[in-house]
Amino acid sequence: MGKTYQIAVIPGDGTGPEVVDEGRKALKAAAAKFDFKLEMTDFDYGGERYLRTGEILPDNAADELRRFDAIYLGAIGHPGVKPGILEKGILLRLRFELDQYINLRPVRLYPGVETPLKGKGPEHIDYAVVRENSGGIYTGTGGISMKGTPHEVAVQSMVYNRFQVERCLRYAFDYTRKFGKKARGKGDANTLALVGKTNVLTFVFDLWERAFHEIGERDYPDVKREYYHVDATCMYMVKSPEWFDVLVTSNMFGDIITDLGAETQGGMGIAAGGNINPEGVSMFEPIGGSAPKYTGMNIINPLAAICSSAMMLETLGEIDAARAIEEAVKDVTANKIKSLAAGKMGFSTSEVGDMVAERV
Repeated sequence: MGKTYQIAVIPGDGTGPEVVDEGRKALKAAAAKFDFKLEMTDFDYGGERYLRTGEILPDNAADELRRFDAIYLGAIGHPGVKPGILEKGILLRLRFELDQYINLRPVRLYPGVETPLKGKGPEHIDYAVVRENSGGIYTGTGGISMKGTPHEVAVQSMVYNRFQVERCLRYAFDYTRKFGKKARGKGDANTLALVGKTNVLTFVFDLWERAFHEIGERDYPDVKREYYHVDATCMYMVKSPEWFDVLVTSNMFGDIITDLGAETQGGMGIAAGGNINPEGVSMFEPIGGSAPKYTGMNIINPLAAICSSAMMLETLGEIDAARAIEEAVKDVTANKIKSLAAGKMGFSTSEVGDMVAERV
């Protein structure tokens, strides 16, 4: 028998539990086929628990979750709870306490999925974004003075230290070496591009750019390096996405361009993401929200959750199993599903999960 992995499952709110259940089917099928075991333990973190107990996360939640090999998340967000409370109190807190300093977002268009980009197909939209997830303008450095007067001042500072920048870049170089276009047989080079704004944000991106070239030259001579301004990147993502291989960028720029990328790959119904601590425990989730209006109707699209389960296996080192799930999803999008929209797939949520598991 192969390895056994301990997986913490947070089904969460709304349609989260429904999509997670379909992800479990694919995971079980892959584990059986590729000879490893997954032991899944559920945690009831989310809106229902908060409304019942008044507690968002127990104090020992992060310590508890550190004992696992990975975390599989459905969705967080409850109509009975003011927006921001659960997202900040669960998602951001776990990301921070578990030091998940990488946000990984593959942007892949699957066959049969509609993209708003005219004339582009799966061979054009096939890249990944590595977003720094722990620093930058999101850390809350700043403040407001003279509030409520005409002279009110608001300051929000983009702060990065060399340590944060360097560990993110190293992850991106390693990822490019392993999963770049050459490594996947899709091109003749593995290319990592830094996305920044060196012409305006001259301090922060000077640090990023110097570290990028120093590390690349010294430790990753086999990885091709490029640099793009973030605004140009947005233009290319629409016009020439086939130029991209792996992109690495700061917290805020990553936040913005990954949503643009998700839309080009068919929207939130298929986009998966990982919050990754390469030395610790990582968390994988579909990008879409909890879609409370569809709860319990068995019509929500589970493919993003299934794709995030494949990302989880990839990060755990079960690459063949991850590929099998991804190929199964491609087969279903190419040959079965009419649309990615809830209620328009031509199949129920559980039927889609069954089809993927069966193909795995």
